[in-house]
Amino acid sequence: MIRVTLYTRKNCHLCDQARSDLQSLQTEFPHELVEIDIDSDPILRQRYMEHVPVAQVGPYKLEALFTATDLRIALGAAKDGLRRSQADMAVSRKQAINLHKAVLFLSRHWLATINLVFFLYIALPFGTPILMKVGLTRPAIWIQKIYSPLCHQLAYRSWFLFGEQPAYPLETAGTSLVPYGEATGLDPDDYWEAKEFIGNEQLGYKVVLCQRDIAIWGGMLIGGIIFGLLRGRMKPLPILLWFLVGVLPIALDGGTQILSSFPFLSFPHRESTPFLRTVTGVLFGLMNVWMAFPYVEESMNETRILVASKLAAAGKQVKTPE
Repeated sequence: MIRVTLYTRKNCHLCDQARSDLQSLQTEFPHELVEIDIDSDPILRQRYMEHVPVAQVGPYKLEALFTATDLRIALGAAKDGLRRSQADMAVSRKQAINLHKAVLFLSRHWLATINLVFFLYIALPFGTPILMKVGLTRPAIWIQKIYSPLCHQLAYRSWFLFGEQPAYPLETAGTSLVPYGEATGLDPDDYWEAKEFIGNEQLGYKVVLCQRDIAIWGGMLIGGIIFGLLRGRMKPLPILLWFLVGVLPIALDGGTQILSSFPFLSFPHRESTPFLRTVTGVLFGLMNVWMAFPYVEESMNETRILVASKLAAAGKQVKTPE
């Protein structure tokens, strides 16, 4: 409802007329009238003594001399403004409710959402060899380019599908597999050539996420599925165990390989194997999930309770006017 504040003083016939005009407009523009005698406060008397009556109609102020028409216009404008304000508040309330519903949904289904993200992230790179196999070269290249900033994509550290071997490691890895240089005829020291090589009909086609990344994300997906099966019974992994089982193996395997690539360090050359990359990557992914997900679950449960209470309160507010 519109609030009208009428500043008056005693023995003021213009004040009486304004009061009467507002009373006559009450049916057309329902409003709450508040009268204040300016003589009750020296500040008000100083400010309005030469201007009474003064009508504050919502955000609009009228000073003497004003007519019933002026009041009607001010009341109409205030009514329109109030209606827009209420509409905006209703929209804002609706947006807030929708946001709370989305947060509530995520807090209830966060694990399924994260597992789906993990699955899609490691499944899409397998689309490149599959698409190459069926002759859809262009979309296969698109996937490779999408993942290019996220992974080195070196052919000798990646899996291959539909070929003679599942992988073509460097000769220095010391595996029984035919090494990358011999199988492809490419220079193993050419980094960019190894990154761009996508495979062929004989060797198969490259999965455009390296073996270690596939193992890490795959380990997190496996960990997420296990957490879902044991929900409520898995306690957070102690940080020391996380470091010893999850971090240390992958740091030693990957770290020594990186250090050996800098000739000025005089570090013995070492190239990891597909097996070691997979084992250390899976352990790292599993341990990360085991350490983090119990805390995430606890946080999401608290969020669920808080948001559910807000939605319940909002539902009551919406129903009250009815």
